[in-house]
Amino acid sequence: MATAPPEYDGPVQAVERAMAIVEEIRRRDGAGVTELADHFGFSKSTVHDHLTTLVRAEYLTREGDEYHVGLRFLNLGGYARQRRELHELVKDEIEDLAEETGESAQFVVENNGRGIYLYQSLGGDAVRTDSHVGTRVHLHATAVGKTILAHLPEDRVEGILDRHGMPEWTEHTITDRDELYDQLREIRDRGIAFDDEERIRGLRCVAVPVIRDGDVLGAISVSGPTKRFDDQTFLDRMPDLVRSTARVIEINAKYT
Repeated sequence: MATAPPEYDGPVQAVERAMAIVEEIRRRDGAGVTELADHFGFSKSTVHDHLTTLVRAEYLTREGDEYHVGLRFLNLGGYARQRRELHELVKDEIEDLAEETGESAQFVVENNGRGIYLYQSLGGDAVRTDSHVGTRVHLHATAVGKTILAHLPEDRVEGILDRHGMPEWTEHTITDRDELYDQLREIRDRGIAFDDEERIRGLRCVAVPVIRDGDVLGAISVSGPTKRFDDQTFLDRMPDLVRSTARVIEINAKYT
């Protein structure tokens, strides 16, 4: 009998047990309730409960009396691989952008309808906020998020807004869909998005998409305080710098 995770004593142990079951199913290339219960020393009802939950979440599939690893893991694996590749692709350029501007520069990707900070670099004058690598943000309330939404199919945008809503972060946050759609059209036309204190009061942000073969890989942005991001800096200087960085990354991505 294999050494099993401890009997259920809270959510952490439950996750450990579920993942141990998944790993054993992968090792056996399919397994049933009885053999899993015998292997781990769990009751059949406990194993069945875990399997049912994992099937419902699409991490396992059921074929007769056997359970197999589901294709959702393929999606996660693809995302993790792409994340590593993108990290290496943008790292140096984001750091150069942060150094040149003195502000916070970041690269954000979309996953499950939210924006995820994949890489961030802080220049010498950068304002520290709640954002860091791994931070998840609503797409409608950030320049990077709006940039990504502007380059997604309309039905995908609808699904994201249906799922996550449009919460108001500041008095400047767009919370009306029609207004957002109008702004997304403008972003597509001019190739740049602005966040004028829409998620954090006192902070402005400029973002540009990174496109490869017609698909949006993510968005680059530079953010800074309103006292340094006057209109000339916000509307002219920063957009030019961010565009240049995005173009370099797109060229590198094309030949990677």
